[in-house]
Amino acid sequence: MRMIPCVMRCAGLAAALTVTLASGAAAQTDVATLVDRASAYVEAFQKNFGSVVAEERYEQRLRRAPNPTNTAVQQRGSGGPQETTLVSDFLLVEVKGEGWLPFRDVFERDGRPVRDREQRLATIFLKGDRNAFEQARTIMNEGARYNIGNINRNINTPTLTLAFLTSLHRHRFEFKRGKRDESDQGIEVEFRETARPTFVATTGGRDLPVRGRFWISEADGTILRSELDAVDTGVEAHITVTYQKDEGIGLFVPVRMEERYRRPRDPLEVQGVATYSRFRRFQVSTSEELAK
Repeated sequence: MRMIPCVMRCAGLAAALTVTLASGAAAQTDVATLVDRASAYVEAFQKNFGSVVAEERYEQRLRRAPNPTNTAVQQRGSGGPQETTLVSDFLLVEVKGEGWLPFRDVFERDGRPVRDREQRLATIFLKGDRNAFEQARTIMNEGARYNIGNINRNINTPTLTLAFLTSLHRHRFEFKRGKRDESDQGIEVEFRETARPTFVATTGGRDLPVRGRFWISEADGTILRSELDAVDTGVEAHITVTYQKDEGIGLFVPVRMEERYRRPRDPLEVQGVATYSRFRRFQVSTSEELAK
């Protein structure tokens, strides 16, 4: 089962924000204003973070799921690796008409190099030919093959949920204001996807609507944490991302991603933890315009 971000098929839909009332007009204004601030923040963040490359250390392991419904079902792929550690370059790339897309370029697996790291991303985007973006997409799909477990996936990126707040995709969701975090980590805003086709789909093209929560700074819309749930009768995915200020580049950046994936009736689930460090400015424009 492969879960694929819906980008091309979503781009032509009309933009409008649907807001769920919490309690009257004042609550509607509150959540709308908060989402507006978060949307403006994300648009600016993507442009700023688009010139940054991070080093990602990504640990995946197979573990027994709590209370599996039927342990007699054999998990496909259970004979493969039970755990792996990937080290990659991670960055966002702007593609005209599709927004900012994440790319993971794996250069080490379980302590062994899988390719020559030096200047690989810069070479791709400096080539200036029409195949630069497709080459980068190939690298992303290539990196996905290192995932372990029986669920093929490419939604396991820390910036995925930020796309839900952009002008390109926010019309797809309903937003509802929740509680203020007691640790002063922002205000909780729930989101639920209502549009079809969905942003995420299975390999067979089945819609997989998502829901989750953001924790948003009331003052300026900064995203402090996000949770994503994508669940139906065939698969479930849960991804949590935590952001912190990196003084070196002056941005709130993803520092930790925690995730779980499982299929109903499978005794095992995939667990992953990714951490991000060595944020540095990329000296080459990462816009797909270079390929034209």
